[in-house]
Amino acid sequence: MLSSTTNTLAGTIKLNNGVQMPCLHLGVYMTSGRECSNAVTYALQAGYRAIDSAEWYANEADVGSSIKKFLSPQDQLKREDLWFTTKLKSNVSYDDTRRKIKQSIKECGLGYIDLYLLHSPYGGRSRRLECWRAVEDAIADGEVRAGGVSNFGVKHLQELLDSNPKIVPAVNQVEVHPFNTREDIADFCRDHDIVVEAYAPLARALRTKHPKIVELSKKYNCSWAQLMVKWSLQHGYAPLPKSVKKDRIVSNAAVDSFEIEKDDLKALDGLDEGLVTDWDPTDAD
Repeated sequence: MLSSTTNTLAGTIKLNNGVQMPCLHLGVYMTSGRECSNAVTYALQAGYRAIDSAEWYANEADVGSSIKKFLSPQDQLKREDLWFTTKLKSNVSYDDTRRKIKQSIKECGLGYIDLYLLHSPYGGRSRRLECWRAVEDAIADGEVRAGGVSNFGVKHLQELLDSNPKIVPAVNQVEVHPFNTREDIADFCRDHDIVVEAYAPLARALRTKHPKIVELSKKYNCSWAQLMVKWSLQHGYAPLPKSVKKDRIVSNAAVDSFEIEKDDLKALDGLDEGLVTDWDPTDAD
């Protein structure tokens, strides 16, 4: 549930374990080195309080060092005011997952991980459940504050819930935007108090000229990207817009001056065409 604040950058979503998570995150997929470090710095300076990384992205160290550098000269913000997400690359085993979590903590240098996700359901049922047990134990040991999954379809989520886990995933991070609404997954998550994090919320700029996007951007006096970010937020999702450009990072978060009307929200929902911009493991065995 979104907090009542009208300031998106200060807004939070309460997870099913009671932890408050920022509702807007910077995505750093396919960025590294100085480009990644600069993007994280721009975002933090603009007021973002959450960064989404992954073992697979090979930029946990870049993100962590930028966060620490941002925090060091000032005393208003502390480590606990910022949110660092990372993900397990491959579902191998319980022991491997525990090792990878410790390795990610070491890589980022932030002391702990705020949100740790299984990056995909690949690997089969027994490995998924084994790796999830490792996440549960990492939470119990204080290495991770909240656990979740990514790219899990309804059948994977149901399988996990049917296993009577000690901890229910707090988040499912999937590709969601008006052109790929994934209502089946979103509805299931809503029914089970699992927050949907929307990656590729801008559909990787593949539909910027769509007539409805152009029309509504003009109506609300906003950019196409702001419209799509706002669509995510009004659905109660936590979007992860990615950019390495300072002006766009700032602009993507500047969505507090307008509210999409109910009929327009429905019109945007109607743009769904199942557009997958990267990969879709949600139907994996």
